[in-house]
Amino acid sequence: MIAVGVDAGSRAIKIVLMDSDTRSILATGLVKQGVNSDELTSHLLDCLLNECALNRDDIGYVVATGYARNRISIADTTITEITCHACGVHHVVPDARTVVEIGGQDSKFLHLDPTGAVHDFAMNDRCAAGTGRFLEVVSERLGVGLEDLGQMSARSSNPAVISSMCIVFAETEIIGLLSAGAAPEDIVAGVQNAIVTRVASMAGRSITPPVVFTGGVALVPGMSQALERLIGQSVTVAPNPQMTGALGAAILASKQA
Repeated sequence: MIAVGVDAGSRAIKIVLMDSDTRSILATGLVKQGVNSDELTSHLLDCLLNECALNRDDIGYVVATGYARNRISIADTTITEITCHACGVHHVVPDARTVVEIGGQDSKFLHLDPTGAVHDFAMNDRCAAGTGRFLEVVSERLGVGLEDLGQMSARSSNPAVISSMCIVFAETEIIGLLSAGAAPEDIVAGVQNAIVTRVASMAGRSITPPVVFTGGVALVPGMSQALERLIGQSVTVAPNPQMTGALGAAILASKQA
């Protein structure tokens, strides 16, 4: 039977198809989030099943997680992002003890025990200043792509200080920096530092290695290096980090299929 993990996030819907017996990944897919999460999820699922020459009768169990998980009608159950990300990271990096997950609209800091279970966590879901949305704002304001931010920040010689903790005020601050002649490279580096500072502040006093970085923001060049500089520890970017939540959901589904 097939286990299905759905991560209906704020910016994208991700699906992982997994063989329930071997726990091998059969297919993964992603589509941008939209008005009708359920319809988008259903269409993506059918596309992935078709690629694998499967149909819905082959599905044993479906777990949904993420911001819009309660809207996914194909789900047999829903499980929190905290649990699913922990499960997904433990699967790909079994010795991980700290997980930093930064998505489009929220961020999480997870402390795992040796079995991969969540020992403690902190979550920011009320302000976009520590999320991928902040990067989107600066890329839009500077007229560059997200993929260009890493090279820009690497050229910075004097990262700007972004003091505002609210993304609305931070954008105003960025406009002021540009008007004052600040280099775009320094602004990008400053924004990256501001994001990881906001996220790391949730960790408390101790950060136990190994540290794994996951979520869509982990794909943005320069972000893992900014996180490493701030916490003073090596950071591993999870394989296919945007799919980690869906992977964890699929693993949990495989236990029920």
